[in-house]
Amino acid sequence: MGRLKDRVIVITGAAMGLGYAAALESAKNGAILSLVDYNGESLEKAKSDILQQYPDTRILTVVADVSDEVAVKKYVDETVREFGTIHGFYNNAGIEGRQASMVEYDLDVFKKVVDINLMGVYYGMRYIIPIMQQQSYGRIVNVASVGGIRGVMNQTPYVATKHAVSGITKNAALEYGRFGIQTNAIAPGAILTPMVAEAFRQVNPSDPKAAEAEYAAANPTKRLGLPEEVGKLVVFLLSEDCSYVNGQTIAIDGGQSNSYGNV
Repeated sequence: MGRLKDRVIVITGAAMGLGYAAALESAKNGAILSLVDYNGESLEKAKSDILQQYPDTRILTVVADVSDEVAVKKYVDETVREFGTIHGFYNNAGIEGRQASMVEYDLDVFKKVVDINLMGVYYGMRYIIPIMQQQSYGRIVNVASVGGIRGVMNQTPYVATKHAVSGITKNAALEYGRFGIQTNAIAPGAILTPMVAEAFRQVNPSDPKAAEAEYAAANPTKRLGLPEEVGKLVVFLLSEDCSYVNGQTIAIDGGQSNSYGNV
């Protein structure tokens, strides 16, 4: 029996990267899945890939833009209509934006990062927490990134929104812990996902692999993280095993956020 046996888990940004990795690990652990993403084609492929490995998994897919409050309420309502309730929420959808200095940052891109990374996280919590309150149980895992615990050059809106996610996680823990709802955040470092690969392309368009190698060299483990490593942490935080962990932002970055300069 898996850690999430018969638990209804909502995952945003589920079509690829850390969302897909968590969905796969959740399916392995017996979860019932509501997978949300803005890209319908990629979402259906993710569902198909999961079912190939775990064919008994019950999966609902919902195409939604998390920056749209109406769309968020829709994915919550559809999940409850299909499965009756929501036990866990991996609030994962987010974007990096662009690489640019603070004063030169494109304002439209800045606002888009805020709308997705902060408002999308808030909308999801706004509509899912009342469902968890009704059953006096819930597990929420927000995605803060190492950009939510330290600065990152040329990524001002990303860092600002991810710090905000860490803050909203603390407040939710204070306000809703009495209802049996544990709210935590994870702070992944450079994990080998499509979003991180795109960041390396922006840093060094002519040789993104060189940018990746340079970043990995500064990590105490001398490598980048893998999505499945993050998926295992997410499943722990969504499970019964996370019964007294609340309001924490947990780094999963090989220890790099503890260092100053190169290792």
